[in-house]
Amino acid sequence: MDLAPADRQELEAALADALDRRAPVEVMSGGSKRALGRPIQVERRLSLEKLAGIGLYEPEELVLTAGPATKLAAIERSLAEHRQQLAFEPPDLGPLYGEAPASGTLAGAISCNLGGPRRLASGAARDHFLGFQAVSGRGESFKAGGRVVKNVTGYDLMKLMAGSYGTLAIMTELTIRTVPAPEKTRTVLVFGLEDGRAIEALTAALHSPNEVNGAAHLPANVAKDSAVSYVGGAGTSVTALRIEGFGPSVEARCQRLRDLLARFGALEELHGMNSGKLWQSLRDAAPLASRPELIVWRLSVAAAASPTLLARIRAGGPALAWYDWGGGLVWLGLPPGESDGGAARVRAALPETGGHATLMRAPASIRAAIPVFQPRPPALAALEARVKASFDPVGILNPGRM
Repeated sequence: MDLAPADRQELEAALADALDRRAPVEVMSGGSKRALGRPIQVERRLSLEKLAGIGLYEPEELVLTAGPATKLAAIERSLAEHRQQLAFEPPDLGPLYGEAPASGTLAGAISCNLGGPRRLASGAARDHFLGFQAVSGRGESFKAGGRVVKNVTGYDLMKLMAGSYGTLAIMTELTIRTVPAPEKTRTVLVFGLEDGRAIEALTAALHSPNEVNGAAHLPANVAKDSAVSYVGGAGTSVTALRIEGFGPSVEARCQRLRDLLARFGALEELHGMNSGKLWQSLRDAAPLASRPELIVWRLSVAAAASPTLLARIRAGGPALAWYDWGGGLVWLGLPPGESDGGAARVRAALPETGGHATLMRAPASIRAAIPVFQPRPPALAALEARVKASFDPVGILNPGRM
């Protein structure tokens, strides 16, 4: 049974009925990431599809307010008309889950706290989330934040809602910060580096004064994938560093970066459209989206330790992987066949290096059998349970998803 409230009052009524019946609901705004997290076994689905549209956009104030089911693609088109963008570079993960491209929504990106390659320079989605209105699992409407950055007194509920996967409350309106789009984008490529040496190059670039805001390394088996064929490094690995800003500044910083990286290997530059295509492909995990048979993990780890972590995982079997965020993020694809989706070997490799692992894509049977998210220490798990109980004491919102 599907519910599709058209406004906050209808949403309050739907949740009041769910509370009376003790009938949990699956909350979704666009549905492009329904397969992210543990499977939800409920009879009712609550769709926010009617709560869509940009309600307020003030380009001069760098602020936008929209309904939860507003497509990110529509928001990005509106921003582009004013040469603005979303700094956290939200990925389009629909194709990773077999959904249509450009089907992601604003609430989906914020609820999952998703960010792309610019995350290392501009922060996560939660860092650009200014305010919201919502209805809690108690059926009570509330709001937090506003339309400016420095508006928080007391507990910062935006940080709590970002990454809550719809388990605490249902947002009916979201306000986010926008930023000016760069005049020019270029990407410096270094060819032929093995993983450890590539992390050294990424670290050197990020520690330089050249304001790098994208830093990724593609091993040879990823660099040759058709999804990223325009990197021009067929048959060898590619290490990519993005610089954005005003034209003369970008040109000067690219030259300084090339001088810095000359000792690492052969260099090349991507300009304009090809540079944008590369980072969009990495943002959207395109090399894994095109391989639907693979089990997909996302690993967060200290950059210097990421090659060691990946080597330990590969010691247990084949893996397709690349590095983003200067090495701090590893996208990992494992072949099917392991009953736990590779969880044992992935999580066994973490204690030596630290970090955490999220199962991003796997059959429902695997996601139901193992922890999708990194298991929490007991004290933190108890705290999360208390927070959940304060917002949704009956457990009617996306039960079991996290």
